[in-house]
Amino acid sequence: MAELGSKGVTAGKIASNVQKKLTRAQEKVLQKLGKADETKDEQFEQCVQNFNKQLSEGTRLQKDLRTYLASVKAMHEASKKLTECLQEVYEPEWPGRDDTNKIAENNDLLWTDFHQKLVDQALLTMDTYLGQFPDIKSRIAKRGRKLVDYDSARHHFEALQTAKKKDETKIAKAEEELVKAQKVFEEMNVDLQEELPSLWNSRVGFYVNTFQSIAGLEENFHKEMSKLNQNLHDVLLGLDKQYSGNAFPVKAQPSDSTPAKANKSPSPPPDGSPITSPETKTVNHELEPSTLEAPGASIPKSPSQSSLPAVVVETFPATVNGTVEGGASSERADMPPGFLFKVQAMHDYTATDSDELQLKAGDVVLVIPFENPEEQDEGWLMGVKESDWIQHKELEQCRGVFPENFTERVQ
Repeated sequence: MAELGSKGVTAGKIASNVQKKLTRAQEKVLQKLGKADETKDEQFEQCVQNFNKQLSEGTRLQKDLRTYLASVKAMHEASKKLTECLQEVYEPEWPGRDDTNKIAENNDLLWTDFHQKLVDQALLTMDTYLGQFPDIKSRIAKRGRKLVDYDSARHHFEALQTAKKKDETKIAKAEEELVKAQKVFEEMNVDLQEELPSLWNSRVGFYVNTFQSIAGLEENFHKEMSKLNQNLHDVLLGLDKQYSGNAFPVKAQPSDSTPAKANKSPSPPPDGSPITSPETKTVNHELEPSTLEAPGASIPKSPSQSSLPAVVVETFPATVNGTVEGGASSERADMPPGFLFKVQAMHDYTATDSDELQLKAGDVVLVIPFENPEEQDEGWLMGVKESDWIQHKELEQCRGVFPENFTERVQ
């Protein structure tokens, strides 16, 4: 029997809640259609707008603060690895080794302390500040529901009072429900009317304290870090003085400043790997200068060659079927006029101009000289794809320029 009674109470509550939802839904529909007036409180609505703005700003600040802390942690790890690298390369017999170890240890402690203080004095305070918003947001929503209940009870009571046939019993019950709904609504409304302005005004002090804490922690951190950096500078200065006579001068890497086709240099291969020039080979013997150049051929060097140190190389022409390949004066009937040598594309190349060749890895190109040598830019060759030459035997429409460092000479 007790179980049946409990089930009956639960069913009654469910039915009551369902009825409340239906009544509220009907009241909202009537209000939207303009068939029922709605209790308005412009001052409270302004407080709600301020609350939502404050919540949005606080949430963004919390998110950005977490991002800042993650960046501090990443910088800590990067700084730690850098100092560990210094410790590894700093040889035991060098002066100041113990000092560098101590500096590295203090550097790690300083970053750790900075991060922890940011968590304690900024992030935890931020979390506490935002922790009060969910409860107030829930109460604002509940106040809205109770306001609808109050309006619904008020309209029901007014309808019974203005009815042609009055039922005093129903009017009395409706009045009782109205008083009850009004009391519940006003209690919640009064509390929120006091809390929301106070919460809104608290944001100023919170922002001031938060950013003052962050600024103060940063200032102290950078002061201490500056001292460590100065100590490290002094240690390294001592090392430099002791070994200054054996210092190895660090030379800047040569840059390719040669003007190229259309004011741009040919792009490096997609995989970034260096492509050595196909016509140069390092050998273990010396040749006379006269044997280092192919007769009649003037092949432009790639940008990578122009910046390399001078080495002993041989670039003698190859002989194919009794014909000197690479000689501008020698021609073959099955090759285009002025044929020099073959190259094969090692990487895809997308043409960016109408006079360029579109290359796919594996394409074989027959290299020919420029009609006007002055038009040749360093790092570029003129040629026609072998497949096009075999099919068309036409130079004017098939030839084009291409970057040398995307190809490899076919032996």
